[in-house]
Amino acid sequence: MNKIDVATETPSNSTTQERTRAGTSLATGFNKVSRLPWVWIVTVVSFLALTGSSGFRAVPGVMMDPLHMEFGWSHASIATAASVNMVLYGAVSPFAASWMERYGIRPVVTTALVLIAAGSALPTFMNAPWQLTLYWGVLVGIGSGAIALAFVGTVTNRWFSRRRGLITGILTAGSTAGQLLFLPLLAWLVDHTNWRIASFTVAAAALAVVPLVLFFIREHPKDVGQRPFGDDPTTAPKDDSPERAECAEPLPTAAEPEFNPLGVTGPFRVLLAASRTRPFWMLFAGFAICGATTTGLVQTHFIPAAGDHMMPQTTAASLLAMAGLFDLVGTVASGWLTDRCNARVLLFAYYGLRGVSLLVLPSLFAQTATPSMLLFAIFYGLDWVATVPPTMAICQERYGSASAVVFGWLWTAHQVGAGAAAILAGTVRDQLGDYAMAWYGAGALCVIAALLALAIGRNATQGYSTAVPRIKETV
Repeated sequence: MNKIDVATETPSNSTTQERTRAGTSLATGFNKVSRLPWVWIVTVVSFLALTGSSGFRAVPGVMMDPLHMEFGWSHASIATAASVNMVLYGAVSPFAASWMERYGIRPVVTTALVLIAAGSALPTFMNAPWQLTLYWGVLVGIGSGAIALAFVGTVTNRWFSRRRGLITGILTAGSTAGQLLFLPLLAWLVDHTNWRIASFTVAAAALAVVPLVLFFIREHPKDVGQRPFGDDPTTAPKDDSPERAECAEPLPTAAEPEFNPLGVTGPFRVLLAASRTRPFWMLFAGFAICGATTTGLVQTHFIPAAGDHMMPQTTAASLLAMAGLFDLVGTVASGWLTDRCNARVLLFAYYGLRGVSLLVLPSLFAQTATPSMLLFAIFYGLDWVATVPPTMAICQERYGSASAVVFGWLWTAHQVGAGAAAILAGTVRDQLGDYAMAWYGAGALCVIAALLALAIGRNATQGYSTAVPRIKETV
């Protein structure tokens, strides 16, 4: 079998691969050189896939009270199912990046969408909390994890040489656009029909994207005779991994670690190597706080918290939808800024401003959407996942071709933090009768995350370990 060093691929290997992939494309009925702008086709379909798969993110907050009233389950019990979902959503991510290297983007994303659809529809037949955990937690968790932000990293790494920050922002916005689209609709369906209709709606949305993925996703630009966006067509393919371009000392070539990207040893070997570097732990802890203060707390518990103050569920859902709308703007803007500004400084600003907003939130709840609450939804929405483009940029800067797998592990931290916050906030509500302490604690954590961002260090190569393995693919 041939071994292909992704990070240090030589021009001769590149030529061989290009011919092999071109032959494969011809064998499957595609032209060697296509005139279609595949980079934008793949980007648009990836955006739609992320949007369709993100519909479930709106489900726990909208359905927590209906499930509590129908089955008598506690908020903490229902939040546990959402927590398992969040943890698996993150834990699967680094392995999904490896699966995409081995099997391709198209089969992995298609399988993920089917799992999300099944996990969204099956709860309509449940009668016990463990079934909710199985469907919401395990099935949807694995499916959504396989099409999480490691997917974004894979697409941007393969299809773009320039403007990666902007494209990362756009695709990340797609991963949260489902909240904008689904929250008001699901809240209306729950109020005017029942929560089961809402579940089927989410399942249908995930399945609707499957044909687009099957027909329009391509694995690499070279499969259609094209180059990544931003590549200079007058130059030969070159190694553009940051460690090669920026490290003062050449990386060792002897005894270079090699792994099978199929699923177990590869991602863990990248984790072991990256964990020897200081930036990894700064990003890891900061991203765990990011997940705790967004997905785990606000997305899961904002609507029930607003209900404690007699705010109608549709009004609270509309506020979250407004935050989702401005999240699209904020994330794309963050991607644009990431291409031009220091990513560490951006993270410091994002986490700090988020902390301030969460500290004042408990005083803003009322029976109606007051101007101050509308301002919070706008401000918080702009900051919601704005942290993703600079975090991914730091990964790409520090870890090169292994960045998608490294970011997958950071996403695991994000979702573990989210899962812990979902359970803790539900417990706070059950024990104290309101969510105030949860909001204050989240604000304090954001201040810590802001300081961790500055602790990463200025030098792109400082803290970088040459022990981080270059990813090798078995074909």
